[in-house]
Amino acid sequence: MELLSVHNLTYCFGAVPALTDVSFAIEPGEVIGVVGQRGAGKSTLFRLLSGAVGPSSGEIKVDGRCVIHKNVAHVQRLGIVAVHQQLQLVDDLDILHNIFLGRELCGPNWFPVLPQVGKMMQTARALLTAFELPLELIEQRAAGLSTEQRQVIALGRALSHPCRLLLLDDALAVLSFSRQQILLERIKALAAQNIAVIMSSDDLKQIFAVTDRVLVLYQGRQVAFRRTSESTPREIVELIVGSNRQERVTPVIWAFENYYAAQQQAEELRRSQLELRQNLEAQDSLNRELIDRLHNQVEALDQLNLALQQVSRRLITEREAERKALARELHDQIIQDLLSYNYQLEEAEDEVGEESLRQKLAEIREGIRQVVGGLRLVCSDLRPPTIDHHGLSAAIRSLVSQWSEQTGITVELEMDPALGRLPEPIELSVFRIIQEGLSNVRKHSAATHVNLSLQRTSTASLLVDLIDNGQGMTESINLVDLTEQKHFGLVGISERVSLLGGTLQVVSPPGGGLALQIEIPSPYPSIGDV
Repeated sequence: MELLSVHNLTYCFGAVPALTDVSFAIEPGEVIGVVGQRGAGKSTLFRLLSGAVGPSSGEIKVDGRCVIHKNVAHVQRLGIVAVHQQLQLVDDLDILHNIFLGRELCGPNWFPVLPQVGKMMQTARALLTAFELPLELIEQRAAGLSTEQRQVIALGRALSHPCRLLLLDDALAVLSFSRQQILLERIKALAAQNIAVIMSSDDLKQIFAVTDRVLVLYQGRQVAFRRTSESTPREIVELIVGSNRQERVTPVIWAFENYYAAQQQAEELRRSQLELRQNLEAQDSLNRELIDRLHNQVEALDQLNLALQQVSRRLITEREAERKALARELHDQIIQDLLSYNYQLEEAEDEVGEESLRQKLAEIREGIRQVVGGLRLVCSDLRPPTIDHHGLSAAIRSLVSQWSEQTGITVELEMDPALGRLPEPIELSVFRIIQEGLSNVRKHSAATHVNLSLQRTSTASLLVDLIDNGQGMTESINLVDLTEQKHFGLVGISERVSLLGGTLQVVSPPGGGLALQIEIPSPYPSIGDV
């Protein structure tokens, strides 16, 4: 018999649907994995099943009977226990009382209100031992715990009481690898005891390790409910992202390579279609059917190109966010720590009387200063702080100045005074294009001079010209060949320009060298957007 089933479960935040028409069922002892991107509705589903919120429409059945999830306590009485992403611990209470808060183990029937502290202590110790935590934590307040320890205590609240269905909303994410394996083994043990489990995780290895079926959500809708043994991780990933894509070497390069390969294939199919139309106009229906099939393939490839572009934009955005976070972490933690150590060494140097030790400390401090300088350059490369505070124009001037000083190559910069501010994604993309272009000049051109120009046209387009006086290129540019040779400089520039809807021309000026001519159409926000 089905332990729990949901039919057309829907939940809306006001007029905005967060989850729409989700239907599935789970049997005793079954483990179901819930997967999807952020915003797909996973946490909303867990909140509905746990009674934290009520559905906007649809029904939930337990043991075949339609029930109304009034609140969390009501759902717990039905044997359904949940561990949510937002951990609900009382910071002023110790671990023992957090585990059993509201569900204390009480005495025998003749005195049921007296908690059995010894039995509760024994259960809590067993939990800490199982998850490899020191027993001394039992008496510590929850406020002093790490995030991982808090997650273990939240799991302990759910595991320390009998239940029929355990809901785990991304419960493994903050655990160390060893504790993840412990929890996965515990899930298998619960399933063997006929206890059902519904879990969400971004790690498909975990999903495929313990689940019987997988529920895939995409933008708040259920797109698949499959048996795990009949699926592959790649199929699940395609459903999660809503795109049929292959394995990739690196996220952005993979999307770019396949985008251009698909474009080339589409062009070949278009030529085949044109030749067929010219040579087979009077042929029978079979040839007509072939033409129609080729036409459908061309349309499908065009749709694939658009999907790949969307994937590339998303991946580039995520990569820039990761670079920004890494730069902030380097600057706010590592660099600040090194500066603190340097200050401490300076104080120690003043207190040391022996000249040789003073000299050694001075050398160490100088080494730390050089490391800090190098890290600041790395931070600037990961995410130029100037672009966030002062915009593209200031960031380009800073980049050109540093690059020229490092390489010894002079740069003549011409910047339109009316360039103004652009949307952040466009400013970052233009900055990365110029950064990669200068890197190509340094690596391949043997140039001594560079002209860089950024101009705004009368039609609000942005023109970027990067010209060097180096050795140039003797053969015409073929981006597909460059991709196969893993020469990603011009490939990366072309990709970013393409995603901005712009055009790129690579020409060899009469006087030698190489010129990149880029036009980005109307990157400025319209009046209605301001």
